[in-house]
Amino acid sequence: MLDLNSRSQTSEHVNAAIDAALVAGNVATPPRSYLGGSRLGHACERALQFEFVKAPKDEGADFDGRLLRIFGIGHALEDVAVAWLRSAGFDLFTRRGDQPDAPQFGFSVAGGRIRGHVDGVFAGGPTIPGMAFPALWECKTMNAKSWRETANKGVAASKPVYAAQIAVYQAYMDAAVPGVADNPALFTAINKDTAELHHELVQFNAELAQRMSDRGVRILAATDAGDLLPRIAAHADHFECRFCPWAKRCRALPA
Repeated sequence: MLDLNSRSQTSEHVNAAIDAALVAGNVATPPRSYLGGSRLGHACERALQFEFVKAPKDEGADFDGRLLRIFGIGHALEDVAVAWLRSAGFDLFTRRGDQPDAPQFGFSVAGGRIRGHVDGVFAGGPTIPGMAFPALWECKTMNAKSWRETANKGVAASKPVYAAQIAVYQAYMDAAVPGVADNPALFTAINKDTAELHHELVQFNAELAQRMSDRGVRILAATDAGDLLPRIAAHADHFECRFCPWAKRCRALPA
């Protein structure tokens, strides 16, 4: 029988092998060649510039195995949510076709330099007060604390980045799916700790979508001109700065 120390070593070795494979796979994945529509609501425009031009991150700021496992679990739970909604009678499409390798629903603007991929589009479903079709679907997974905040305050107040993403996606997807900006989107939040679900109808916010679109154009124009946009805060201990993967690079450059 293995003792506690041996079991611990086994776990460490297996986890190390898994994490090494995840990190290697992430490193081998080609970086985005565009500015993601889901990122336009990020608080700092300079950080979005760094992200767009693929500036090297600070030492130690790359995704490690544990974080990549968290991302993987989130993607898997989104697939589970799709199955749950379909079983409940929702006509939910996640790809442009019936084949598993069919492309996701998405959009491409600014010469392909701003793009986005939506989690799904509802074509029909049960009668839900306030819901009409077609409707955009966006799904996020969260820990219990973040989920409770979102369920209590709503996505616009608790997660402005997600609210901006929804508005941008509704605006740009309306050409491909007419009516998707006329009807509220359904936002789903999954509590990864308890499997609780929060669903929320989100009306199209045209003003927010326009601000985010203008922001994307501003980031592209500044980058093309070789201009550095202002950082979000003057002090390095600002919340957004403390967790930014380009914090050291940013502080070494002019404000």
